Amino acid sequence: MHQLCQPIKKTLTRLLTERMLKHLRKWFVTRFLGHSRQRARLVSKDGRCNIEFGNVEVQSRLIFFVDIWTTVLDLKWRYKMTIFITAFLGSWFFFGLLWYAVAYLHKDLPEFHPSVNHTPCVEHINGLTSAFLFSLETQVTIGYGFRCVTEQCATAIFLLIVQSILGVIINSFMCGAILAKISRPKKRAKTITFSKNAVISKRGGKLCLLIRVANLRKSLLISSHIYGKLLKTTVTPEGETIILDQININFVVDAGNENLFFISPLTIYHVIDHSSPFFHMAAETLPQQDFELVVFLDGTVESTSATCQVRTSYVPEEVLWGYRFAPIVSKTKEGKYRVDFHNFSKTVEVETPHCAMCLYNEKDARARMKRGYDNPNFILSEVNEVDDTKM
Repeated sequence: MHQLCQPIKKTLTRLLTERMLKHLRKWFVTRFLGHSRQRARLVSKDGRCNIEFGNVEVQSRLIFFVDIWTTVLDLKWRYKMTIFITAFLGSWFFFGLLWYAVAYLHKDLPEFHPSVNHTPCVEHINGLTSAFLFSLETQVTIGYGFRCVTEQCATAIFLLIVQSILGVIINSFMCGAILAKISRPKKRAKTITFSKNAVISKRGGKLCLLIRVANLRKSLLISSHIYGKLLKTTVTPEGETIILDQININFVVDAGNENLFFISPLTIYHVIDHSSPFFHMAAETLPQQDFELVVFLDGTVESTSATCQVRTSYVPEEVLWGYRFAPIVSKTKEGKYRVDFHNFSKTVEVETPHCAMCLYNEKDARARMKRGYDNPNFILSEVNEVDDTKM
């Protein structure tokens, strides 16, 4: 009995050693070699596009100032606040100079020693500082009542009208830009998250590429639509090299890829069939591939009815062959459904064919076994029977 147990122990020891070495090798490659080999991404994990435009003509750059509203909205907050402060301070100081000029030309300043019966254009403007304060009070409609325009000169009345109108325009534009920046649906997209890795495993008897996506808010995204683009460098039959060539990747859930009921995390999948660009890839050749899978999720925000788009990308090192996602949704004793985001990106290793072609060849072989094998060397010959029996 002891002699029979020895081979079993050796086999178990060898299997455990091989599995441990496999995990150590994978950890070493991910830990050290993975950092040294950084692939260029067009789209980062958080959806930002890694692209720059060079040698843009001056005329094309001026287009950004023609569409000034979009330009201001796309600015970063530090530049937007700089423009906000500069617009108000600049307009106050500019009109302050104009009010000082009106007082100077009308000889209302103390250095001109106006007479007792002299009526100034603006009461109590004694210098540049008081002119700036009057400009500030006029544009923001504070109305302290100490400085005011008199009916002595039409120039001051005209300047008052111009500053009031321009002040309303500046107020409307800058406050509208700040409000639009805060309420942009781009911030809503931050509450949509994708799994860190994509996995390839069998689903419903088919080899599929799976990605998990979750909505961190209880409010829904209406009319959601999900799709993907595979970016890779291809060479046409004419010899033209196309960088960032785009190939459509269809993602679906069990109910389709449109009008998703996005109340809980969904696992979207792409079926790797003969028309899929992943069909000729295998578990051994996947890390050597050069591609970037960009996934898009379009939807309408339920609370604001504004459309938003969420993006992320996966490079070959982030696509795990032979894994599936761990369960994430469970039901509590109180009857509520609980989502455990601790397992959101957690994967479990499962038995998976090492290539899509192997899976389909295996299915064809099973189908042929059910039908029976055909022998191409078998030839059916017709024989004419002659009845020689005579009655």
